[in-house]
Formats: sequence, structure tokens, C-alpha cells
Amino acid sequence: MYWLQSINSAIRFIESNLTNKLKAEDISREACSSGAHFQRIFHIVTGITLGEYIRNRRLSLAGRDLRLKQGTVTEIAMKYQYDTSESFSKAFFRFHGINPSDVPAKGSKLKFYSPLTIHISVEGGFNSSFPLIDEFCWSNIDEKMTEPLSDTEKYQMVIDWSLAARGKNPDVFDSLTDWILDDPQWTEDKLAENEQILMNGVLARFREQNARLRTYLKALSDPGIVNEAVWDALDKFDSQLTGKTDDPGLQKAVEDMFRDFSTMKSRRSRELIAGSRTGPTGTDSVELFGYINCLEVCDAGVQWALFMPQVSKNQQKGFQLEHFEYKTLPAMRFIGKEVFEAGPRDLEQELAVFSALDELSAYKSGFDYDILLLHHFGKGVDAEPCHGFLGRFLKAGTAVPPGFLSVDFVPKWTAPDFGPPYLSQFALAIFTGDSAAMHSHDGYDSSAMYDVTRNTILGQGVQIPYPHKYWTAEVFLHGITEPSTAYLFSVALEEQETVL
Repeated sequence: MYWLQSINSAIRFIESNLTNKLKAEDISREACSSGAHFQRIFHIVTGITLGEYIRNRRLSLAGRDLRLKQGTVTEIAMKYQYDTSESFSKAFFRFHGINPSDVPAKGSKLKFYSPLTIHISVEGGFNSSFPLIDEFCWSNIDEKMTEPLSDTEKYQMVIDWSLAARGKNPDVFDSLTDWILDDPQWTEDKLAENEQILMNGVLARFREQNARLRTYLKALSDPGIVNEAVWDALDKFDSQLTGKTDDPGLQKAVEDMFRDFSTMKSRRSRELIAGSRTGPTGTDSVELFGYINCLEVCDAGVQWALFMPQVSKNQQKGFQLEHFEYKTLPAMRFIGKEVFEAGPRDLEQELAVFSALDELSAYKSGFDYDILLLHHFGKGVDAEPCHGFLGRFLKAGTAVPPGFLSVDFVPKWTAPDFGPPYLSQFALAIFTGDSAAMHSHDGYDSSAMYDVTRNTILGQGVQIPYPHKYWTAEVFLHGITEPSTAYLFSVALEEQETVL
């Protein structure tokens, strides 16, 4: 089993260096073996010699490059380490059955030799752990390109992959958590095998995927097509993958695992690494947020930065996002009354709420609109229903009138507890167009304004403090008698200043 994992690691090394000089000893070193022994095992397992595999992959990619017109025959020959164009042409003809110069011709057919992946299927023992690696939605976008594409089409391929990954990966991360917490899988005799699975089979493969994604995106001739938030998302993910978690409660456990994997014999260490299941969308409430949860969030961050801008744009049907900014306000107190969504609105009662709050005009906060505040008391949406409160933001410490409730907000993180006080940091989205379309629920997770505001935030790589400090609000810019046309969404900004 260890050998199969080592061969997979060696194959990934080969794939990353097909345009470089490749020596058998360098490849075998990746598999922690001697050159002759590794080549013998590689041939037994794959049915092809190491040299044949490298040659097949290079010629396959060379054919793709010629079809995409990414260089002359000589340039591509040099790229894939052929000494002369003549030797390249002979090898190319033996592999593809046509000359390199004939590739651009309409109707010319090329062979494609896909990268090998060693799949493991055994009965009992470790059989549940290895398939997990291949259940992730890994990107193979560059391998799919066999025809010339525009930058827009190339980027769309990345978006399509990221959408598929977001739909699949949360469940696989949950399965990974289950495996780490399965005590019988973590006996002394299984540690070495499990280290290969987790460190080389999962973490190293995510690092490789990130590197390939960077290369692919940077190669686009129109750099403006790439959402800039992608680069920061990749940086954050790569940092986590090397063990540099920014959660102080997890740092020691993660550092210990990277330094000495035998610490994973400890149930408590594995709990801190595994965390809790987060459900098929990755948003369920968790008792313990572990290292695997951090990786899942980072994986989602990359995907959101890729596909959310397009999703947010497509969701604006009959209305438009006119203005969007991030704001941090001073400490303030929201004062209002709880409302219930069931049944028709009672405008008379709503007017009575704001008439009473007019008496507190001396305590205005500076953000003086009629507000419908929505929150879950710091719990996940799967654990606590949404509560709505009609009211206004007033100065911190304002006395609460009889019959009213209050929720406090502070500009900086002050406590790790769940629920109020919330952060007075938020995104402000202002919409124009058909107000009925803005409040539509058809095809949206919550409502149109909610979805577009949230997805814009996710597409920009800004943190939503879900669930512990999560809140949203509808804003009635023209008073409660008119429909709400603006939305607030809680965020946790790294900078303590307005971001336009």
C-alpha cells in the first residue's frame, strides 16, 4: 500500500516536471527508493516502463500544444526536452501517426495519453481511506484543452470546475473528518500508511493543484479577466496546507502533526485536526472547528473567488446592484421589536415602532434608517431559526424603552463567544430596479438582495463571521412605508476602515 502511494507521488512529480530534465534518480527519490528498484516496481504496477510513460505524456502534451498553436515544431521539441526537431518528429510520428507539421490541418487526429493515477481497492483494513483522495473534485483543466480557446473560454472552464468542486468537496472533507476520528484506523501499525494518505495523498495534492491553477491563470493573456481575489485565496490556502494555521487554538496540534506524525495516536490531537462535520454545503454548526475545517474553508474561498462574481451578476434579474461598499461604524445599539414573517405586514404597528423611536432622536448613530435586523443569536442556520427585529441603530448605551429589545454592536472583535455583541462591520449594498424582483425568493437561498450581497462578498474574498457573529439587515432608505432597497451583511474586515 505504501508503494502505491509513493508511485502516485512520483507521478505527480513527473507531471510537474515534464518540460524539465527528468532523471530516474530524482523521480525515485520522490518515492524514497533506489532508482533500479523503483523502476522495477513502477513497471510491475503500471505495466509500462518509466521512460515510456514520460515519453507518452510529453508527446501527448506536445500534440496539444501544436494544435493550440503554442509554438513552432522546434520550440515545442525543445520544450519537451528533445535535442533536435528531427528526433522529435520521428518520435511524434511513431506516437500519433502523423508528422508534427500536419497537426494544424483540419481533421488531423491526435492521441491523448492521460496522466496515470493508481487507484487502490482492497477488502477491510484501509479500504475506506484511500478512495477519499480521488473523491475530491480535482482540477484537470489544462489536460482537457485540445482545441484553441479564447481567454474568456479558458476562464469559463475554471469557473465550471470550481462550481463542480463546491458541490462535491464539502462531503469529502466530512468523510476525511470521519476517517481521522475512527479510532481503529489509527493504531500504531497504521500510522505510516495514514501519514502517506493525509500528508502526501491530500495536502500535497492540494498544493500541487493550487500551483497548477496559478500557472494556468497567469498564462491568460488578458490578466483583467481573472478576479484578483483568487490570488489572496490561493495564498491563504497554501499557508494552511504548509501548517501555518492562523487559529491559535489549533496551531500547536497542527505544528506537532507536521513535525511528528506519531502525535496522531492521541485522540485529542486527532480531534483538533479533524474538527466536526460541516454538512453538504459546508455551513452546518460545528462543536469543534478543526484543521480539516480550516482547509475546507480555504478550498471554498478559492472556488467562491472564481465563480461567485458570475453568479452574483446572473442573479440580478430585473434589478441592479448600484452601490457596494464596506463600512465600520462606532459602537452602537440596535433598539427595536421582534416581528414575525407569518401573515401580512401590519403597517400600523410598524409605524408605531418607529414613532416611539423618533423620541430617541437625540441618540442618533449616524446610520439613521429604518431597519429590519435578522440574526440567529450566533448559531448556525441549521440550529436556530432566523429572528427579525424592526428598529434603528442608535448610540451605544442608549436606554431601551419599555417593551423594546436591544442588540449591541462593537467595531472590533472583543470576545470569542457566540452572539451579541456583534461586529459593526458590514457590507452595504444598494439596489435599483424592480423592488418586487429584489425581494424575490424564487431560485434564491434566502432572497434576491440577500443572495447578491452575500455572493458579492464571497467573490471578493472578504470574511463573513458565520455563525458566531453573523447578522444581516434590510434597509428602508425611504422609511418603512416604502420597500427596502438596500442590504447590510456582517463581515470581519482586516482593515478597520471603509473599503469602497
